Amino acid sequence: MYGRDTLPPVSSSTGAHHHWHPSHPRTLLAVAAGGAVGAVLRWALEVALPTTGLPWVTLLVNVVGCAALAVLVVHDDRHRHPRWLRPGVGTGLLGGFTTFSTYAVQVAALSGPQPRVALVYLVVTPVLCVAAAGVAGALALRAGR
Repeated sequence: MYGRDTLPPVSSSTGAHHHWHPSHPRTLLAVAAGGAVGAVLRWALEVALPTTGLPWVTLLVNVVGCAALAVLVVHDDRHRHPRWLRPGVGTGLLGGFTTFSTYAVQVAALSGPQPRVALVYLVVTPVLCVAAAGVAGALALRAGR
């Protein structure tokens, strides 16, 4: 049985198995470094792109991040990479880049002065994120054939 110090192998669509432990020093370093880089990238976009009162940058960041995560998963399932890469890029970089907390705060902030805009943003964000992940994943699968 799998205990605290062991994890089961993760099977992929190609039959490959990835054995890694989340507390391995390389994995921890990759996640921490990736998270820092992802958060700085998101901040840089927030600063660089003009704000119109609507949270377009957060929407863009979340949609792009979801699409990138789908591509990462498809690519990682088909190719050998260092064990720390998927958690470093997926959990770290893309986890730091995307933001659910800012999305939630923005919905709440919009709900008072612009309740209809808040409702549209509340619904559109997850729909676009899931659609972007689906399309990007499908394109990555097709490109890998």
